[in-house]
Amino acid sequence: MNPVQYLDTSLLVTALTNEAMTRVAQRWLANQPAGSMAISDWVMTEFSAALSMKLREKQIGAADRAEVLSTFTLLADESLEVWPVTRGDYRTASRFANQHASGLRAGDALHLAIAAERGASICTLDRAMIAAARTLGVIAAPPA
Repeated sequence: MNPVQYLDTSLLVTALTNEAMTRVAQRWLANQPAGSMAISDWVMTEFSAALSMKLREKQIGAADRAEVLSTFTLLADESLEVWPVTRGDYRTASRFANQHASGLRAGDALHLAIAAERGASICTLDRAMIAAARTLGVIAAPPA
């Protein structure tokens, strides 16, 4: 059985909205076996914030935001394991963020910590996060 892959927010926002890599992200998601993907409560928060930002910047309309949020909720409920964010995750994220040369932002450090704490790989479109993950010993890759 394949290990669980932790999906970060960038991958899901790209898959569910109209961006340059949308087709790649959608194809990759469609090819993943059942029970092989997880997100965290933090992804749920960040996803909503990303859609709000797209709305404020007029990249999407209010009806589009509602539809995408509904699709994301359905995807999470039916196809993704949702992990709670624990105290240990925050402590690991703090350790990762202390590696100042990595350039990790707090949210990205938390994503990496959540994956690392559970022995999962992280799938992201964020190249800087992939580079930081590799430095920190977290398995990371873009969807292929």
